[in-house]
Amino acid sequence: MSSAPPSASVQSPESSPALSAGSRRITLQFVGMGLVWGASFLFMKVALTGVSFGQVAWTRILLGALTLGIIALATRAKLPRNPKIWMHFSVIAITYCVIPYSLFAWSEQYISSSLASILNAVTPIMTALMATLLFRVEKLSAGQVFGIAVGILGVIIIVAPWQAGALVGDWQGQLACIGAVTSYGFSFGYLRKFLTPYQVPSITAAFMYMGIAGVIMLVLTPVVAWQPVDLDIWVVLSLVGLGAFGTGIVYIWNMNVLAAWGPTATSSVTYITPVVGVILGVLLLSESLGWHEPLGAVIVFLGILLTQKRLRLPKRSVPQV
Repeated sequence: MSSAPPSASVQSPESSPALSAGSRRITLQFVGMGLVWGASFLFMKVALTGVSFGQVAWTRILLGALTLGIIALATRAKLPRNPKIWMHFSVIAITYCVIPYSLFAWSEQYISSSLASILNAVTPIMTALMATLLFRVEKLSAGQVFGIAVGILGVIIIVAPWQAGALVGDWQGQLACIGAVTSYGFSFGYLRKFLTPYQVPSITAAFMYMGIAGVIMLVLTPVVAWQPVDLDIWVVLSLVGLGAFGTGIVYIWNMNVLAAWGPTATSSVTYITPVVGVILGVLLLSESLGWHEPLGAVIVFLGILLTQKRLRLPKRSVPQV
């Protein structure tokens, strides 16, 4: 999965990572999250050699829904009966699963998996914009506004609109990635505004939006998935890794880390996934990066640090009179 899944409630207490430093299991699960979610861009690229982009999204969602369904049954998760909750989760299913998964898979027909993983890191910037401007569930400080501006500058440098041929496939693929992370940002803002008050447990929430997304994709099967396939062992393993692990099991790891470390430390996985995505793309797929892409990524990360208040602008001292 490209970013941490939304949860209808944060039921775990804030805790310092230092207090959980002795838990090797939690640390390994955090590292596993970064590795699997970072590798998801490699999985999509490999899967596209044997199936269409629609089939990638279709398989990813259905395998994720099946995996989370098994986990929900094992943990005896109870589904809510309030129809408003189902309506809101239907929105999340479309904006957090169907749209972004399809856009990312489509984009990798035109751009490298490395570049897709870098653009996925823009998610916190888009989340801050949506939460503030559209849903008005947060207020940004001057430093956070500056961070968003820095992040947008980084995106412009990554996209490199000044390059010859920027308005063909590469540009379209990058625009699809930006559309995907914008959809993620919308989902986080929508979730906080409309679903947080219902306090739906995390595993129930995950199964609901992924399950609804699975139903949607089944209905759309004749449109998105009814094409010939050319399967080999690598395509199959990539689809399983993307769906059962990246969109299923890793979510449980995410909840365990969240309970141990708290949301702020857990969200730092955002900095790991693009690094993993780039390394795997370069080493295994022989992908190359232009000078502007890593430079833009560094500027985006700086914007994220400012937006999340992990880095603050120096305060101007007022002279004494």
